[in-house]
Amino acid sequence: MSDRYASMFARLRRRGQIAFVPFTMLGDPNPQSSLEVLKAMAEGGADALELGIPFSDPTADGPTIQAAARRSLTAGTTPADCLVMIRAMRSAFPDLPLGLLVYANLVVANGVERFYAEAAAAGLDSVLVADVPTLEATPFCEAARGARVDPILLLPPNASPACLDKIAGESRGYTYVVSRRGVTGADEEISLPDSKLLRELALRNAAPPLLGFGISRPEHVVAARKAGAAGVICGSAVVERVEAQLAGGTGAIVKCVRSFVAEMKAATSENR
Repeated sequence: MSDRYASMFARLRRRGQIAFVPFTMLGDPNPQSSLEVLKAMAEGGADALELGIPFSDPTADGPTIQAAARRSLTAGTTPADCLVMIRAMRSAFPDLPLGLLVYANLVVANGVERFYAEAAAAGLDSVLVADVPTLEATPFCEAARGARVDPILLLPPNASPACLDKIAGESRGYTYVVSRRGVTGADEEISLPDSKLLRELALRNAAPPLLGFGISRPEHVVAARKAGAAGVICGSAVVERVEAQLAGGTGAIVKCVRSFVAEMKAATSENR
């Protein structure tokens, strides 16, 4: 397994910070511009990146990320194009953790083992298969670990003890803690995880918890840190900025995204 996540969390603890992990859809608005967006997020201070492969039926995503997937598909982005972008990022940022959020159809289409082998060869550290139920995730997790890729599982806010046991036992790298029920989207206010839930994760020696779904403002980052999260994942708010700057072209998109990531990263320190 890669140690990039472990190294990241250790470094952030020394600095008194939590992780800021932006998400974007690969190929949005097109493969060439998308790679520049990825570089801008890294240059803006992202501690890791979470990346999506465009899919026609993204059931875990709200309208913002669904629209990004459509733009990417309309631009002709393929899974092979996505791997090219990931390889380019791994070459440019060798120590930056890179995670993939994907849907099961894309994993099984050409064989599960082949998918994870290609993910590892491209330089990915982790894969989250968004639409596989936790209790049915074992084959995917085994294939991931066999390819030395960290499997990531979603922890819902109403997780049962059995679900907690499963996630703590299977997940590597980090634990994706869902802040609320429903699909992705940028919220005005966020729902923080029950402190008991995070304590239960810690008692099970689970991978560090990253809070996702609804993170869109610096104050959300501060609240997540105070609640005990090891970091946050921010997707829809990033994608909204890509969409808002489409008319200005790649330069406008890159400038806006880099600035937003820097603003959000600044909120991760204990002195905020």
